[in-house]
Amino acid sequence: MGTRRLLLVVLAIVPLALAGCGGGDDGPSPDPTAAALAAGLASGDLSDVTFVDASAGDVQREYHRAVAALGGVKPEVQVGSVDTSGDGTATATLRWSWPLGEGWSYTSKAELRAAGSTWKVDWATDVVEPSLKDGMTLEATTIGAKRADILGPHGVALVTERPVVRFGVDRIKVPASQAPESARRLAELVGIDVAPYVKQVRAAGPKAFVQAIAFRKDEVPAAVTAQYVHIKGVDAIADQIPLGITKEFAAPILGTVGPVTAEIIKDNPGVYRVGDLAGLSGLEARYDDQLRGRPGVLVSTASKHGGGQQLFKSPAVDGTPLRLTLDPRLQLLAEHVLSTVGPASAIVAIRPSTGAILVAANGPGNNGYNDATYGRFAPGSTFKTVDSLALLRKGVTPSSPVECPTSVNVDGKVFTNDSDYPPSANGRIDLATAIANSCNTAYINERTKLGPHDLVDAAATLGMGVDHDLGFPAYFGNVVPPTSETTKAADMIGQGQVLASPMTMATVMASVVAGHTVVPQLVTSVKPAPTHPTPLTAVQDATLKQLLRGVVLRGTGLGLRDVPGPPVIAKTGTAEFDRDGRRLTHAWMIAGQGDLAVCAFVDVGHTGAGTAGPLLEQFLRGARQR
Repeated sequence: MGTRRLLLVVLAIVPLALAGCGGGDDGPSPDPTAAALAAGLASGDLSDVTFVDASAGDVQREYHRAVAALGGVKPEVQVGSVDTSGDGTATATLRWSWPLGEGWSYTSKAELRAAGSTWKVDWATDVVEPSLKDGMTLEATTIGAKRADILGPHGVALVTERPVVRFGVDRIKVPASQAPESARRLAELVGIDVAPYVKQVRAAGPKAFVQAIAFRKDEVPAAVTAQYVHIKGVDAIADQIPLGITKEFAAPILGTVGPVTAEIIKDNPGVYRVGDLAGLSGLEARYDDQLRGRPGVLVSTASKHGGGQQLFKSPAVDGTPLRLTLDPRLQLLAEHVLSTVGPASAIVAIRPSTGAILVAANGPGNNGYNDATYGRFAPGSTFKTVDSLALLRKGVTPSSPVECPTSVNVDGKVFTNDSDYPPSANGRIDLATAIANSCNTAYINERTKLGPHDLVDAAATLGMGVDHDLGFPAYFGNVVPPTSETTKAADMIGQGQVLASPMTMATVMASVVAGHTVVPQLVTSVKPAPTHPTPLTAVQDATLKQLLRGVVLRGTGLGLRDVPGPPVIAKTGTAEFDRDGRRLTHAWMIAGQGDLAVCAFVDVGHTGAGTAGPLLEQFLRGARQR
C-alpha cells in the first residue's frame, strides 16, 4: 500500500511509583528528580526539571525536535529504577511506551548528579532513545492497510477499488494569490459548491493537492476534460478508490469513502491522521474500524546525513470484508425501475424464507436519503393486511358480511373511500370483497370488534412495530394503541398514528409469504435478538394469502394477475398527508410471489394501484428474467 509520514497525538502520563535505591541517610534522594524527568518527558513540559550545564528550555526544545517527526504522539514514561553510586552520581532507568502500532516499548538511561541539597539531570539525546546521537531524531512512517470490500452473496464485490480521476487544485502549481480564482473556476466547471471549496483551497498548505471531485474513469464529462487544463494549477490524477457497482448502487445505504476531515480526526484522537481514507457515511462509516483495518508503523532514526536505523516495526493489518445480502442484479433492476420517478421513491425486496434483504433501492428523487429502510410514512391501505389478521383472530372470515357505505362519520370526522372505488362494491359486502377493492369504510366500521392492543399484536406478528438492531438504519414502524375513536378509525386505514418504512411493509408481506414472523437481515454478521410475538397460525396465514390473492384476481391488484411465475398476492395503499398547505397522497403496493416479498413506494402519487403498481409489476417481471 506504500508509506507516508505519520502525524500522531499523545497522552501525558503520571509516572508510576519509583523503584530502586534512594539517597538514604547520607543525603537527598535522586528519586524526585528522576520522577520529575519522567513526568516532563511524558507531558512534553520539562520546566520542573533542573539540568547540568543546560537550561530546561534548551533541553525541552531539543527533546521536541527529537520526537517531532512522530507527529506529537505523547509517550508513557515511568521510572523503572534509580541506582546510586558513592561518587554523587546516579542512573535512572526509564521505561518508555509509545502508542504506535501495537505499542513500541523500550528502556533508556538518564544520568543524575548530586548538587548540594538536590540532584540534576545530565542531559543527553540518548535519554530519549538509546540509539540517538546528537543531532538525530526519531521518525515514524505509516504502513498502509488495505481497505476491505463490501461483498454481496457469493463474494460479489458491491464496493471495491475502482479507477477514478481526481480533479483538484495543486498548490505547488499556482501562486497563493491566484489559487482562490482557480478554485472558483474549477468548482463551477465540475458543478460543486463554490464558496466551501474556495475556502478549503485558501486554508490548504503550499504543497497540498486540494481535491474538488473524483469522477469514475469512464464518466468524466467531456467539458471537464477539455477545459480543466486551461485553469492554472488544476490537475487531474488517476487513482483508485472504493466505489459501488454504479454511482447510484445502494448509495444512501452503502455510503462513501473519502479523505478524513478535521472533524473526524478531532473526534477520534490517535485513530485517524491527515491523508487517511475513512468511511464518511452509511455502512462505510458505521463499519469503518472493520473495513479500514489497522495501519502499521515503522520507526527509525534520522539525521541530516541519512542512513537511519530501524528501531521498531508494527505490520499493517488489512481490513475485514463486510458481507451483505443485497442481490446485485435485483438491486440494479430496482434502481432502473425507479430511475424515471420524479418524487421520492423506493423498492425493497426480501426473501421470506431467510429474511435476507435482496433490494433496498432509493429513487433519484430521494436526494440521497435512505427512505427505503429508514423512511417514515403512513402506509395507507397496505396496513389492511394487519387489520385483516386482527379481525381473523376475532372470528371474522373472508365471507363475513361487512358494511361498506360511501362515507362514515366517526366523532365528527368523515372518512370516505378512494375516488376510484367501484360503486358496485358499496353496501353490504363480504370481507374478501372489502379488501380486494380496499373499502376504507368497511374496515373502519369493523374497528369496534378490536380491542386497543389487537392491531399492535397483529402488527408484531407480521414483523411491524417491534424495533431490532440490524446493524444499519432500519425503521420498523409505529403501531400503538389508539388515543380516541377517530384515531382508531384512521389507524384502520394505515393513517392516524401508523407509520412504516418500505422495508417495514415488505417485511409484513414477507411474514405472510413465509407463514411466520420475519425479521429482515442485511448485514450477515448481525443477528437480531429474538422476539416472541403471538405466532401466526397455519389457518390464519392461509386465509391471509386467500384474501391477498383476491386483490390480484378481482381487485386493485389486477395489473399483477398475468405476471409469469407462481401466483402473486398483493395489497395496494394510498395515504393522504399535508405538505406545504397541499393535500397529497403516498402511493404503495406490496406483493409476494414465490420466495420474494416486495414493496414499491412513491412519496407523492395518485393511487397505489396507479402509481406504485406499475413499478412493482415491472420489477416482478424483470426479477424472473435471467
